[in-house]
Amino acid sequence: MIRTSFAVVAVVGALVAGPAFAAENLSAHLGGAGSPDTDGAGHATFKVDAAKNEVCYEVMVEKIGAATAAHVHKGAAGASGPPVVPMKAPDAAGKSAGCATADAAVVKDILANPAGYYVNVHNAEFPGGAIRGQLSK
Repeated sequence: MIRTSFAVVAVVGALVAGPAFAAENLSAHLGGAGSPDTDGAGHATFKVDAAKNEVCYEVMVEKIGAATAAHVHKGAAGASGPPVVPMKAPDAAGKSAGCATADAAVVKDILANPAGYYVNVHNAEFPGGAIRGQLSK
């Protein structure tokens, strides 16, 4: 009886605690639509971990000048907003990957409303952002 009770408690505990600490995968398709560089394109994938306040990412871009910066910004489609998660600028091959610590409230909001955030890749020709894409589940 004690073993059965322990097993039930362990399973219930895992079900309750698991989702609260589970990392979630998000993505963004980057393009020039709504951005100055209409030829540019790319894709970004994210693993957002609320337990660690961490955003890990992989970005691939093409058909833009050398990237100088990349960020996740707060803002709906068509709107501009402040950067909230720093990212490494894509290299000469158009690739970037890493993890960044973010404010706990920002991480929670990204998970609750990914469409309220976008990835923006900047370069010298378009310092305000060459290509961008909204986050999605």
